[in-house]
Amino acid sequence: MSLTAKLVLSPLLVAQALRLRARLPRLPEAGGERHGVVGEGPRLTLLIAGDSSAAGVGAVHQRDAFAGQLSTRLAERCGARVEWRLVAQSGLTTAQTLQLLQRESPPHVDLAVIVTGVNDVIEQVPSHRAVASRAALANWLRNALGVHHVVFAPLPPVHDFPSLPQPLRWVAGSDARRHDRALARWAAGRGDVSRVDLDLRLNRGVMAADGFHPGPKAYRQYAAAIARHIETAVWPHIPKETA
Repeated sequence: MSLTAKLVLSPLLVAQALRLRARLPRLPEAGGERHGVVGEGPRLTLLIAGDSSAAGVGAVHQRDAFAGQLSTRLAERCGARVEWRLVAQSGLTTAQTLQLLQRESPPHVDLAVIVTGVNDVIEQVPSHRAVASRAALANWLRNALGVHHVVFAPLPPVHDFPSLPQPLRWVAGSDARRHDRALARWAAGRGDVSRVDLDLRLNRGVMAADGFHPGPKAYRQYAAAIARHIETAVWPHIPKETA
């Protein structure tokens, strides 16, 4: 949306954002182990990193959250032994996700799936700066951990978030779409990076109780779509290692 429209609406948007932060319930990150092994076959080491959606906010246990769902579906679709690890924390921007990974320094992995972007929108990070942070993250994963490919989840349809009042929903949704277009353009120019193209709609039936985070149904949908992308576009190009 135009800068002029944002400036005109800014007092209302700030007031709505403050009220929303005050009334939204603070849901915990999903419980359970943040690493594991599932399936049999060639070895695939998988890193999942990012923000609250990567951490599973909105699900009780990791098996019902994004990481658990994705690792299970990848093992089934690729016929692989998936050794997965989750490094994620609520509230992180893309740049902060890189900082977290650098502090925790996980071991070598073949494939990384990154779930970030919503907090870049919330914190009003310019889209070009968010893309630069994604490039720095992808480069670090390749050079420090030996990652063959980095899959970026698209930004969710923020304009569908039921907890956001209008016009805040409209403005945040417009910003999220702009960030996602920038992500898609950047990813299309790199062979070691991809963005998954998802056409999913969010509503209260698939989201968490706060109307802001995914629920188990949404996590299953996202995990299934990303697993399909990895099976067809990524897994055939990753060197296979027998476990």
